[in-house]
Amino acid sequence: MITLAEAATVLAHPFPATTTFGPVRNRVLPGLAARGSADHVALTFDDGPDPNSTPRFLDLLAARSVHATFFLLGSMAERAPGLVGEIRAAGHEIGVHGWHHQSLLFRGPRATDQDLTRARDYLADLTGEQPTLFRPPYGVMTASAHRTARRLGLRPTLWTSWGEDWTARATPAGVYRQVTKDLHGGGTILLHDTDCTAKPGSWHATLGAVPLLLDHCEERGWRVGPMREHGRVGV
Repeated sequence: MITLAEAATVLAHPFPATTTFGPVRNRVLPGLAARGSADHVALTFDDGPDPNSTPRFLDLLAARSVHATFFLLGSMAERAPGLVGEIRAAGHEIGVHGWHHQSLLFRGPRATDQDLTRARDYLADLTGEQPTLFRPPYGVMTASAHRTARRLGLRPTLWTSWGEDWTARATPAGVYRQVTKDLHGGGTILLHDTDCTAKPGSWHATLGAVPLLLDHCEERGWRVGPMREHGRVGV
């Protein structure tokens, strides 16, 4: 028989999803939106690691002496565990993106807990270090996700600007324009280093946009780096 507490968890499960909508998130919840120090921009990549594309991003970032945060899927890490080690060895930060790339809004409390725990534990085993950040697929947080993240010691973090780099129409210039129209000091950029959940080959547009974005930030005096160097604004 389901307990009263379990019933309450099921009923409350979807409600925080409204906080993932950009205008609400960026204005009301700067901590969840990952707003940081005004002189810094956090560069983040989702959905990897992908042996077909992630190494290209690692080479580019190394050439520019820039570190980033990679929010990894457990299912992708399982296919390329060595690449997870390469990301960490290159000095990048690793965060949890879940095991499967499925919206948590449509997963119950137990499935949510199992998915996040499996991904966190697997990435910790691979790197020898406990991840501290969590970004949910599609940016959808739920009551269950908040509860599990708290139990696992993971801080939910979303973004302030994204490149819409998963679409078939994405181009380097288009990704650049999409990101910079909402980008300010203290912002967090969401990009993808793989096309595993996007249009095939879309990562090429992202790869072409990254140098443009780094130049844009440099011209404005913004440091670019991972979330661990971002500071925090709000709660």
